[in-house]
Amino acid sequence: MRCLIIAEHDGQNLNTATARAVAAASQLGVEAIDVAVLAHGGQALAEQAAILEGVSQVLLLDREENAHPLAAVLAPQIAALAEGYSHLFMPSTTFGKDVLPRVAALMGLPQISDLMTVKGPHHFERPVYAGNAIIELQCPPEQPVLATVRTASFKPVGTGDAAPIETRALEIDLPGHTRFVALEADAGDRPDLQSAERVVSGGRGLGSEENFRLVEQLADKLHAAVGASRAAVDAGYAPNDLQVGQTGKIIAPELYIALGISGAIQHLTGIKDAGTIVAINKDPDAPIFEVADLGLVGDLFEIVPQLLEKLD
Repeated sequence: MRCLIIAEHDGQNLNTATARAVAAASQLGVEAIDVAVLAHGGQALAEQAAILEGVSQVLLLDREENAHPLAAVLAPQIAALAEGYSHLFMPSTTFGKDVLPRVAALMGLPQISDLMTVKGPHHFERPVYAGNAIIELQCPPEQPVLATVRTASFKPVGTGDAAPIETRALEIDLPGHTRFVALEADAGDRPDLQSAERVVSGGRGLGSEENFRLVEQLADKLHAAVGASRAAVDAGYAPNDLQVGQTGKIIAPELYIALGISGAIQHLTGIKDAGTIVAINKDPDAPIFEVADLGLVGDLFEIVPQLLEKLD
């Protein structure tokens, strides 16, 4: 049994989502599992993938087009390399959700989305209805399993001895209708929202974009990432790439602090795997308190400044 995992990176470093996908592969329930990681983007990234615990081989794509992993260009190469593998995993991130459906279409196979539990090599669980129900899936053993891995459900593997790196050169025609132009990202020292150990999020209760700076100030004190509820994003307090929840990012930080967030089911879906949830809200009946490990009923505009002063 062989599993191929498609690495995710920012051009310089592997995303921790890759290590979480490796963790999912290690739970396939068979004694001999050959886990390979497909690295696209250069030798340095391949070397980072090679030291992930449980990885037995790294495949390095030797094409200039892989400097920036465009889905339309990468999918045909993955489909060509996937022959002989029983499982093909990608993180259930924006990147994975963009690439793997294309691979599945090219291979003429179905895809499992948001795999959250591995009960066997062909037996899995995934959430439906915003996480209110969990369904079990049995896949036909005679066909490869293609799945995006819900990264919040798996702890990242550690590092170990380096696995061998094999360079692959594919002689296939790639589509030319999509090309890389530029990458724009917000400058800042805050951690990535999906991989951060600590996250501070703000909701509708903050009242304005200016007041949302309280969230950013607390996050900076805690060296945390910044998140937002859908209500805060819809109101224009924060950009939509900070949205946490069913229609945003699914995260699993060690610490999650919710400021002025009532706790709609769509938001709770995105944080249910967090280690410790702290909620500050003036409404004692807010649903967020039902899932919070620590809850404080009060005015966040009085509490957060006091907290910032204590942190100083």
